[in-house]
Amino acid sequence: MSVLHEIEISPFRPSDQEAVKALILAGLVEHWGFLDPSLNPDLNDIRSAYAGSDFLVARLANRIVGTGALVPRQERTAEIVRMSVASDLRRCGLGRRILERLIELARQRGYRRIVLETTASWQEVIRFYLRCGFSITHYQGEDVYFEKILDHPQISQINADRK
Repeated sequence: MSVLHEIEISPFRPSDQEAVKALILAGLVEHWGFLDPSLNPDLNDIRSAYAGSDFLVARLANRIVGTGALVPRQERTAEIVRMSVASDLRRCGLGRRILERLIELARQRGYRRIVLETTASWQEVIRFYLRCGFSITHYQGEDVYFEKILDHPQISQINADRK
């Protein structure tokens, strides 16, 4: 039975702080096997760290089960960061729903390009982003970098009208 239809995706609220931080850190511990407390200072005050960004939270009943943020980087470029899904809800489409909502927000805000990065050893995550239409731009150290060029509906319609 899919619970995907029961999940609400909405903007981060200050009351989400501790649950969001716990979800993201749990995913990092799961992947790395440990947590360096000096890393991830942005999670200590998400509202301030992501001011001017779109930070989304997925909820199932009263439980936070997913996150993702769209951060402005350059005039027409935004970066997706802090994608995280609760371990018991992975591979059910929730990550894709969060990512699609972030892409929709990027289009609404006039971005033409979205970038993101992940660890090169996270093969399942790399495959996920490739399936979602992102392209690998380069590798640097232990990280892999992606981009997605956005086509906007108005531009697509203009191009279709010209044919």
